[in-house]
Amino acid sequence: MESLAADLTTMIRTPLHDAHVRAMARIGTERHLKAGEWLAHAGDPITEFCYLIDGEIEAIDPRTNQRYGNASLGPTQFFGDISFLSGGAAMMSARAVKDTTLLCVARDAMLDLMRQIPEMSDIIITVYAARRRGQLESGRASLTLIGAEADRNIRRIASFAGRNRIPVRSLTLDEHEAEALAHQCNIGAPRPAVIFGKTDVIADPTPRKVAALLGLDLTFDADEVHDVLIVGGGPAGVAAAVYAGSEGMNALVVEDMAIGGQAGTSSRIENYMGFPTGISGADLCWRGEVQAMKFGARFAVPRRAAELSVRDDGTFCITLDDGAETCARALVVATGVQYRRLPIEGLERFESAGVYYAATDVEARYCRDTEVVVIGGGNSAGQAAMFFSRSARHVHVLVRGPSLAASMSDYLLSRLNADPKITIHYRTEMTALHGGDELEGVDIRDKSTGQDWRINSTAVFIMVGAAPNTGWLSGHVDLDDRGFVKTGPAVGASSAYATSCPGIFAVGDVRDGSVKRVASAVGEGSVVISSVWDFLENGD
Repeated sequence: MESLAADLTTMIRTPLHDAHVRAMARIGTERHLKAGEWLAHAGDPITEFCYLIDGEIEAIDPRTNQRYGNASLGPTQFFGDISFLSGGAAMMSARAVKDTTLLCVARDAMLDLMRQIPEMSDIIITVYAARRRGQLESGRASLTLIGAEADRNIRRIASFAGRNRIPVRSLTLDEHEAEALAHQCNIGAPRPAVIFGKTDVIADPTPRKVAALLGLDLTFDADEVHDVLIVGGGPAGVAAAVYAGSEGMNALVVEDMAIGGQAGTSSRIENYMGFPTGISGADLCWRGEVQAMKFGARFAVPRRAAELSVRDDGTFCITLDDGAETCARALVVATGVQYRRLPIEGLERFESAGVYYAATDVEARYCRDTEVVVIGGGNSAGQAAMFFSRSARHVHVLVRGPSLAASMSDYLLSRLNADPKITIHYRTEMTALHGGDELEGVDIRDKSTGQDWRINSTAVFIMVGAAPNTGWLSGHVDLDDRGFVKTGPAVGASSAYATSCPGIFAVGDVRDGSVKRVASAVGEGSVVISSVWDFLENGD
């Protein structure tokens, strides 16, 4: 299966060309560091691109204040990772090993130069992405989570980090290293915690606080009006951001959980063109996010749209869940759909404590050697069952209907039927959940026979239904009776993606009549920008 980036250990490094360096020299400045002097500290905002002319810089692990592996940079190399594109915070510190001369270019100026010289951009982005992959795989991240196995809040942060490709180190409460770290941070006995660097304990940690620490949670200039505001960071929203950025638009994407949306919860997508061995939904959308950032699009995560208003001059303003407001001349609604909560007593009590809505490596940690229940009949449910069958004792797929032929791809259904560790239960539903602080078992009913039985499961994955995220639109566009956005001929619009309100467009799963497939969402997000451009230029 395709990975999110090249492997840094096997990738042949291509240095920047002399012409690239000369171009940087015209807009940058030289900086001189003495041996032992710091270039950056972990958590500092990334404001410039630094290229080594001579000397040596070492990446410093903020947990130990020692060199991060063998991460030493010499002449013709450059510091940083993919956070440079988003303007986030530095994941590693950097220190001069000996007297060093650097060529430093302000971040915005460097991004403009990268857009002008694609060959230079390709080299930089390939190296940055490979470094992020190396951090994810090394287990030596700056951010440490303790006790995810015992605390649902830490699990939510682990899921947020995993889906947004944020490197983390995860320790269980009974590990000796967790005990040593707790003592080092003066928090007493090991307890669920989130720690950045060596001793920085995040109080009352949440995904939002982690995002703010890493510079992902963008703040907004109250006077800034974007060309286009894209609400939703799934495949449709990311594709729209790529094309908006490539057309020179000032584009902002607002996403409430993780880039990738519902598609990001899929462990493997095999029917997307160009990836014959498959790719996870999160990796596919992460690549798109990097591509969009290369063109200047910005992403704010996790920020949830709460309300839409329209000014007298036609400007669209989104009020976010924290009360902040951001505005744009055009709006693309790409909020997709979310899995429905089943009407079962106590369901919310077990969410992130045995009940999950995603099938990624993070959730797989809680499924080893247990009976796993997957509820749903679509491709996402099928891929989840295949994914968990590698580590679970057995996987039970619960399907309400008599067949999967109409809802699941044939290749996937064939694999489910052939796997001895997977059982498909047709005309079956979950009726109750049992446990204390954690899920311990579920009751199942065969609707054909009326028979009830219990599965001793600690992991249930719900992947059913398609509830559109449209409440925040505040009545400004027409919706169908299920809450999906009406577009095109249904509202008398010439564009297939235009809504009943000029300047507001809808793409992907949230649009009434859309095909619920990743490839379709990407296509719609790509095409809609031409309609956005026409509206911005001509008002129609």
